[in-house]
Amino acid sequence: MKPVRLITAALTAAALSVPLAAPASAAPDHDHDHPRYAKPGTLRWAAPEGLVIGTAVAGGGHHLEQDYPDPFTSDGRYRRILAREFSSVSPENQMKWEYLRPTRDEYDFGMADAIVDFAERHGQDVRGHTLLWHSQNPEWLEEGDFTAEELREILHDHITTVVGRYEGRIDQWDVANEIFTSSGELRTEDNIWIRELGPGIIADAFRWAHEADPSAELYFNDYGVEDVNAKSDAYHELVQELLADGVPVHGFSAQVHLSMQYPFPSSLEENLQRFDDLGLGTALTEVDVRMRLPEGGEPTGEQLRTQADYYERALNACVNVEGCDSFTIWGFTDRYSWVPVFFEGEGEATVMDEDFHRKPAYFALRSSLLEEKSDGHGRPPWAGHGR
Repeated sequence: MKPVRLITAALTAAALSVPLAAPASAAPDHDHDHPRYAKPGTLRWAAPEGLVIGTAVAGGGHHLEQDYPDPFTSDGRYRRILAREFSSVSPENQMKWEYLRPTRDEYDFGMADAIVDFAERHGQDVRGHTLLWHSQNPEWLEEGDFTAEELREILHDHITTVVGRYEGRIDQWDVANEIFTSSGELRTEDNIWIRELGPGIIADAFRWAHEADPSAELYFNDYGVEDVNAKSDAYHELVQELLADGVPVHGFSAQVHLSMQYPFPSSLEENLQRFDDLGLGTALTEVDVRMRLPEGGEPTGEQLRTQADYYERALNACVNVEGCDSFTIWGFTDRYSWVPVFFEGEGEATVMDEDFHRKPAYFALRSSLLEEKSDGHGRPPWAGHGR
């Protein structure tokens, strides 16, 4: 096995207002509701006990090609809102293969470390994203001439190194991401791991992640699985097979990237419930609601009301399922949203506009959270599921 060199991104503690390395004895502080963190009027303050409200930490990936500096390192206002409003964070791109692995023999943990340190300073959970995926892999991997044995060792080393580095500091990992097509078939063509190593590598990935951090919850994650459909059926069947074989699968999460051009996924709650019935945790991990913008680029009042309704219905589906403990929106401001980059003519998908003004969707979420909280509905901790 080749030696691996760790490299660090050019970040400064002054720029981030966080240390780049936490003390070895540091432990995550998950007292999300402590007044030090949960300021009155914020989403995390409104959330009932045991339900974490998260967001993606913008940066990496497509942001490198945008006409603004990296949001997380350069925008102080962005970081202040990130810390104030949310009790959980997910690296948007900074833990994906193309970002962590510039070469086969190097790991670049600079940004990932900074995000985890930031979360610990602000009493936030962290969702790790992602370990096995068909997309955003580096060229050296996708275009390399590796034997099956070499590929297996590369993946094993990656999972062991990355998950092990954050042992006890990352609460949930998206271990296998988007492994099925919309028709419920495994991605045997475009997923290098499944194509070259066979479907059994999925179980191995979960086993390796569990060995590296027995305390972390390990999830399947995908888009287009909000409804009961062929794709979510495929996950439901696979999970049962893996659980029967003793594979440490702890959760199933739906991304919930929604478009107002289509109806709201009406069986979302039913779908989450059937995974809950298997003893799994569930989560909504990448919620946003995009719209096709009228000429001039400004959403109408009706569009904003519909968007708020979609967000609220997604949240309600989660809180109505006992084991749904995590609700994450995929970015909170349109200033740094991924949507316009990938969906031409669509945008305004988040709960705040480009100037960080809160939209009706924000207030709909906060109102629903407060209603749930006032009803006295606490949520069970993640540790009660799966392991």
